Amino acid sequence: MDPSSTGTMQRIQNEKRQLLFLCIAQVTVGHVRYSIPEEMATGSLVGNIIQDLGLDIKRLKSGKARIFTEDGSEYVGLNLDKGTLIVNKRIDREERCGLVSPCSLHFQIILDNPMELHRIDVEILDINDNAPFFAKREMSFEISELAVKGARFSLDSARDPDVGLNTLQTYKLSPTDHFKLNMLSRPDGTKYAEMVLQTLLDRENQEEHKLTLTAYDGGDPPKSGSVRINIIVMDANDNAPVFSQSLYRVTVPENASKGTVILKVSATDADKGTNGELVYSFSQNSDVTSSMFNIDSHTGEITVGGELNYEKVKHYEIDVDATDKGGLRDTSKVLIEVTDVNDNAPVISIISLSNPIPEDSAPDTVIAMLNIKDLDSDKNGQVKCFISPDLPFKIKSSSTNFYSLVSDDVLDRETTPEYNITIRAIDEGSPPYSTNKTINLRISDVNDHAPMFPQPFLNAFITENNSPGMSVLSVKATDKDSGNNARISYFLEDSQLSGMSASAYFSVNAESGEILAVRSFDYEQTKEFNIRVKAQDGGSPPLSSNVTVKILIQDQNDNPPQVLYPVQTGGSLVAEMVPRSADVGYLVTKVVAVDVDSGQNAWLSYKLQKATDRALFEVGLQNGEIRTIRQVTDKDAVKQRLTVIVEDNGQPSRSATVIVNVAVADSFPEVLSEFTDFTQDKEYNDNLTFYLVLALAVVSFLFITCLVVIISVRIYRWRRERLFYKSSGNLPVIPYYPPLYADVGGTGTLKQAFSYEVYGTADSRRKHHVMTCRGMREQYKIHSERKKFLGFIPAKAVPQIALT
Repeated sequence: MDPSSTGTMQRIQNEKRQLLFLCIAQVTVGHVRYSIPEEMATGSLVGNIIQDLGLDIKRLKSGKARIFTEDGSEYVGLNLDKGTLIVNKRIDREERCGLVSPCSLHFQIILDNPMELHRIDVEILDINDNAPFFAKREMSFEISELAVKGARFSLDSARDPDVGLNTLQTYKLSPTDHFKLNMLSRPDGTKYAEMVLQTLLDRENQEEHKLTLTAYDGGDPPKSGSVRINIIVMDANDNAPVFSQSLYRVTVPENASKGTVILKVSATDADKGTNGELVYSFSQNSDVTSSMFNIDSHTGEITVGGELNYEKVKHYEIDVDATDKGGLRDTSKVLIEVTDVNDNAPVISIISLSNPIPEDSAPDTVIAMLNIKDLDSDKNGQVKCFISPDLPFKIKSSSTNFYSLVSDDVLDRETTPEYNITIRAIDEGSPPYSTNKTINLRISDVNDHAPMFPQPFLNAFITENNSPGMSVLSVKATDKDSGNNARISYFLEDSQLSGMSASAYFSVNAESGEILAVRSFDYEQTKEFNIRVKAQDGGSPPLSSNVTVKILIQDQNDNPPQVLYPVQTGGSLVAEMVPRSADVGYLVTKVVAVDVDSGQNAWLSYKLQKATDRALFEVGLQNGEIRTIRQVTDKDAVKQRLTVIVEDNGQPSRSATVIVNVAVADSFPEVLSEFTDFTQDKEYNDNLTFYLVLALAVVSFLFITCLVVIISVRIYRWRRERLFYKSSGNLPVIPYYPPLYADVGGTGTLKQAFSYEVYGTADSRRKHHVMTCRGMREQYKIHSERKKFLGFIPAKAVPQIALT
């Protein structure tokens, strides 16, 4: 490089170091254009997007600002800390754009949450950093001495990668004794030169001429390049070939196959013989041109020799020479325009994607940002983008070649947990090319479904006398959500059962929903419980639902029958009196028994186990009635002893026995003589009245005591209940009192219509029994009436006696 070029380069470098500001050509919303010179040092400032786009540092960092380029170049970088664009690597305008002007870098600044897209255009300004140069160091011409004045000789054009004023502007030829330089312009404005003969050549005077052709650009200062021209003067041939056209134009599609004839050039030579024979060839062209096209040296046909690509090179310029045997030649220029065909499919690039998205996303939520480009031009490069209309999404065009995929409907993960969204891009070429790209979009769950039980009410059964901790029932709820939103826990709702908290009777496993009995149950105390179990998911906020469980206590045969009548006493003996005139079926008495169990466990049957005379009496299997089965005779013993067994229907069954004394006689003396010992104590008869009065006083005292106890118990329970509600504490265990044997619900063995009365005397300490007279019953009637409060003494109209 000459000293002038070196000085120019240094001055440009100094100018670049002093360039501390940028020219903002155009600022619109989301679109900024900058201009910078090429060859700026790495790290140099390009622009301040904080000021130009109205953003701030926090937004850049929170939005994960980044640069997206369609071609993947990284000439410009983003400094997030300062909010500036800087030169990322050296930019050579000639390497980037070649002869295309203006030369621009196009990229996008993308931010997330919410998504934003800002287009940045950076125009690369040319500096005069390239000098014109020639492809070859020298050019050689063989010119006949008969060449006439005005003969033209095409010279190889110099090249300058710069553009505008910095590119090639003029040529200078020296010396100019025989030739002058003719400057010409092509239709596109580029300069080329022709060498024109202005003084006839004389081979005998000078056989060889050496010239220098210098090319200058328009820089300040200008740069130049030169080539040596060697001219050899030929003798004889005095007519040069002449092309039919000085400029040929032709168009060829980029998909033209190798060997396709695109043009035929022709030239004529007035000479005859060998001097008129022409040879066609390419002038000193670039290797690219010679590899892309071929010329037939005899016919002048130009054919395609390589693969054309409109997207890379749109036109070619070729110089064709026609040379005769004498060395004379003419030059013509061929301009080949390559036309575009639709040979490129659209390219879909996903530059940002939110995956997964929550199912409660609002319509028009941006899911992805797409860049779709087609390297073809005009209609061949115009692209339409769409997706299936059946999907709850749509495509929106945000700017040129950029699209947004947004939601278009309500999403439901439980219905469709994921979508395969196929994006189809098709150009408008003929035939059209298309590209598909599929996005697998997952829908994330939100807690929008509460746990659900299969039924709102459930029944469970548990046998009484169960072991604490026994499993009663397992409840199960389902939740359509997923993850923690579907993780279900079970809880027992706090409620009052028989005056106590439900947790005192039952517990629920939080994980499995299994209901466990906390204590043992007694059917005779409580027959059923109603509890509520809540199922709650793990969402935020949590959702829940309830199920009501009715727990029925099943009865066990854990109570034996209890005989209410006849009453069994310790010392006295009650006997039923049967006259000897009694007929068959005479009702002697009725055994009355109850069973506090229920169902078949309370079904009682009566059987005669033992009897003094089995042929005289029978017992009703269902009703317990003792009747005669034959006529009573005088031979029958006065004293009859029957043993009756009462059995329930449980498995295994339980039983109770009762002894019934029957006196077969027509008069009291007869009975008395049978039931009285031969030695009677006179002292006992004298004191009988005293014992009767004493017994009446004792019974009255017991009656009053029972009333006081009952009232005290009720007052105690009432006070305990008030203390429980005030303190919210656990209730004390309610003491168990034997149930009354009145069948209120109609499930027992006694009917309310029956009413029996028994009358007894005080027990005597003597070892014998005395038959009392019928008139004494009235004296003890008051005593018997007071004993009715016990509620279990039956009575009947059959005569009865008390034996002491």
